[in-house]
Amino acid sequence: MAKTTGKLELRALTKEFGNGSEKVVAVKELSLTINPGEFVTLLGPSGCGKTTALRMVAGFETPTSGQVLLDGEDLSALTPDRRPMGMVFQSYALFPHMTVFDNIAYGLKVKKVSTAQIKKEVGEILDSMNLAHLTNRAPNQLSGGQQQRVALARAMVVRPKVLLFDEPLSNLDAKLRAQMRIEIRSIQRRLGITSIFVTHDQDEAMSLSDRIVVMRNAVVEQSGTPEEIYRRPSSVFVADFIGRSNFLSVAEVKKGASRKVTVEASGVKLKVNAHPKALKSAHPHLLVRPESVSVKKSSSSSKSRKANEGVVKNVVFYGNHVEYSIDTPTQTIAAVVSDPVYDEIVPVGAVAKIDFDESRAWLLPSDSAVITSEE
Repeated sequence: MAKTTGKLELRALTKEFGNGSEKVVAVKELSLTINPGEFVTLLGPSGCGKTTALRMVAGFETPTSGQVLLDGEDLSALTPDRRPMGMVFQSYALFPHMTVFDNIAYGLKVKKVSTAQIKKEVGEILDSMNLAHLTNRAPNQLSGGQQQRVALARAMVVRPKVLLFDEPLSNLDAKLRAQMRIEIRSIQRRLGITSIFVTHDQDEAMSLSDRIVVMRNAVVEQSGTPEEIYRRPSSVFVADFIGRSNFLSVAEVKKGASRKVTVEASGVKLKVNAHPKALKSAHPHLLVRPESVSVKKSSSSSKSRKANEGVVKNVVFYGNHVEYSIDTPTQTIAAVVSDPVYDEIVPVGAVAKIDFDESRAWLLPSDSAVITSEE
């Protein structure tokens, strides 16, 4: 299949439901430019507005205000079937009475493409997605992963400029989900289709995206590459939603000559990078990911332990890594040690010395409370 793609622009996109005191703002002034061939994920908890935003792009919801433009053309007047987009739904939405071939061919038939051309186009995509041996099967004769590939093939066979995904992997088991992430990303890269993927799953967002847009309460909290979102979150909410986190209380902050600042946290001084707003924050938080915490057995007793030592509350051995929960004098610290030596694992009840990788730590402003990803 030939590459086909487009530049998508969302300009101050807003969606309100209800009126007066009953009014609910689902999406508020969402502005976003998605470049040709870019894979962007809208990520956030339930109710944050990500699905509503996707539905406005697709044309299933009419914006209260704002615009959706594709290659400079305003799509406001176009119904979903007239927009050059393909959509993969959470439920797959396959026609149960049609074969795999007919399900994939449906969009081409609607466009009144010739029978010969339909056979050629569907044949190509069946081969490219390893579905040719399933041509005459009904959807109920397919596994979840096969149904997902058929739904993806049906969306792509019409050669859309934009491909939209509405949590398409949520019904699959964990192993198949991981396989399908690789497959979707591979196909998207090969065809170069501009894509928007909606999910609340951080692993999906991290593994699929060129860029992640984290949403909360109808607005964008942060937009950036997966590494930026993970290593340099702009708020406590983003840090806590993407991956596991330790938020250390900071007793002192001293700005140095370099871009780094010196902080005192958990009784130790660290030289760390900081978000610009953190320097103006009354009570900033120091973010340290569990994998940036090293753990070693200490000779101290539980009564004589130092500030950077704690009692191991829980330890779980997974083979390729071990996870600790360690009670320090100020708080409980989560640590993940990769490729552990079994004899060096610190047991429950023992005192462990913990060290933080200051090059990986990140000082955050205290403009939002520490929350959990279930919000």
